[in-house]
Amino acid sequence: MNTNNLRPQSGGRTGRSRPYSAAPSRHPAGGRGPGRRPGRGGARSGEHPRPHANKRREQPFRPREVARENGDFIALPPIDPDTVRIMPVGGVEEVGRNMILVELPEGILVVDAGFQFVSEESAPGIDYVLPNVRYLEEHRDRILGIFITHGHLDHIGGIPYIIDRIGNPPIYTQYLTALMIKKRQEEFAHLAPIDLRVVEPGGTILVGNPGRQVTVKSFPVTHSIPDSMGISIVTKHGNIVISGDLKLEHEEGVATEKEKKNWGRLGEDKNILFIADSTNAERDGFSIPESRVYETIEGIIKNVKGRLVIGTFASQFERMIHIIKSAEKYGKKIIPEGRSIKTNLEIAQRANIFTPKPGTIIQPQEVNDYPADKIVVIATGAQGEESAALMRIAAKKHKFITFNERDTVVLSSSVIPGNEISVQKLKDNLLRYGLTLMHYRSSDVHSTGHGNTGELIWMREQVKPEFFMPGYGYHSMLRYHAAAQINAGFPREKVIIADNGLVIEIKDGTKLNIRKEKIPANPMMVDGFSIGDMQEVVIRDRQALANDGMFVIIATVNLRTGLLKKSPDIISRGFIYLRESQHLLSETRLLVKKNVEDLAAGMNPIDLEYIKSNLTDSVERYLFQKTNKRPMVIPVLIGV
Repeated sequence: MNTNNLRPQSGGRTGRSRPYSAAPSRHPAGGRGPGRRPGRGGARSGEHPRPHANKRREQPFRPREVARENGDFIALPPIDPDTVRIMPVGGVEEVGRNMILVELPEGILVVDAGFQFVSEESAPGIDYVLPNVRYLEEHRDRILGIFITHGHLDHIGGIPYIIDRIGNPPIYTQYLTALMIKKRQEEFAHLAPIDLRVVEPGGTILVGNPGRQVTVKSFPVTHSIPDSMGISIVTKHGNIVISGDLKLEHEEGVATEKEKKNWGRLGEDKNILFIADSTNAERDGFSIPESRVYETIEGIIKNVKGRLVIGTFASQFERMIHIIKSAEKYGKKIIPEGRSIKTNLEIAQRANIFTPKPGTIIQPQEVNDYPADKIVVIATGAQGEESAALMRIAAKKHKFITFNERDTVVLSSSVIPGNEISVQKLKDNLLRYGLTLMHYRSSDVHSTGHGNTGELIWMREQVKPEFFMPGYGYHSMLRYHAAAQINAGFPREKVIIADNGLVIEIKDGTKLNIRKEKIPANPMMVDGFSIGDMQEVVIRDRQALANDGMFVIIATVNLRTGLLKKSPDIISRGFIYLRESQHLLSETRLLVKKNVEDLAAGMNPIDLEYIKSNLTDSVERYLFQKTNKRPMVIPVLIGV
């Protein structure tokens, strides 16, 4: 992108935030400064910030009516100058679809916009689950901006689906995350260009209209992906600190000097609320340092006798980079397998996070051109995903790579809850080849990106907040996190355990009020090209079809006599095998004929809808008695 086409930020910003541009250098000569990074290539249409993106119209304080899912309305009173309102709409009852709203008299700040993956069993046909943005839709003219803490999909994945619905506000994040968001937006070419602004690590920016601006401070955090950050929103009576996902960089339970400096600086402010990651709050003590994982994996790369295949999350940028550097160190070649791994390695190179030596990365078709002990494959699919690289190789569906007993496979990831069966299937398939399999339970080949309770308590002690709210996790995780902080001495009455949609108010920095009203928080579903509240009956129908199949009856009725013109046709899918169930079909046809003709007798005119309703009930009862299954019965009556 040509940086000559980019303009400085307007609206009184400090210069620590700038419009996004793809840049060749992550650390320009002379160190990182407040200036823009040099650009490259020609600017594509729409990549400039909108001319007046930051001048969002001010609105007078007034009661706001928010549509509930059932169609009625609630009125939230006007927010006074001494109050801040915090409203999570995703991420406090689940892992994923993270979004927290912080409303001030000046406007609304949105923190994260992720989605959540769902299983085919719980929500058949649903691609993703999104946070509910109905409150934002109703108040889009008060949105000051979206702040994205890091580049994982549970924090950025919802952006393409919601950004137009809430008025396309500016998005603030750090450089690598901006690259990932931009790359993902390329898959949604029909959308208007987004207003993406890069925040320097530790940078401070002003959002809003001159004279009524809000100061937002970013601070670096340690996570499994570079350029992760938390934010501190400055309010009249103190700051709202939101951690994002994080862990503590430590050595045997002692925070590194870098962490002490970053968190110590944060604790110098008056902080009225700290919202912190709870994903690993059920684990005591301190997590395994990533440095130990690096040492373990490097040792494996050095000593392995045959071909090495490492399955990991594509979002583990630094781990993948370390694997590549270790392979270079010991003269080995890297084959990246899986679309997301290839994409993220491309992004890492564009961001100049690393540059592989020429010839290090080779194509899968070159796998047999080198000795087996000179090959390291980095593959997606450590969670047992059917279409991912590892499972395709294990199932002998890969065009160029086939496992053998001399191979070593390392699963460098933990098992995400819900994926236990898929991972077990993957392990079974791999071990059928007689190869060597290593995973996080047998060796230090994975470290979490989320802090254990020892780390979380240390962070809270540095922030010294007036109130504390565990976030980012299932309700059980929030409870464990709250208990850990209380046991460490934090006052129980100042801990907030939230549900999605809860309206939390803090007045004067010291007075907590949990409102009885809730804003809409039912999850929004991405269902093909449709986005919105998914009716429960639709999910139930899909589950019924998946479990018991369907049973379609097609009958032609003489509208003058009420008699069937011929024996009914029956179509069944996912219920019974028709060729082996002829007796059941014959009895069902007789039942249909008797029901239709008995109900039609004496009718004038014949009411086919009434007959269909009764026929459905009769056939459902009969099939359940005979098979103990409840297929979806669909009668089709044609009157002639």
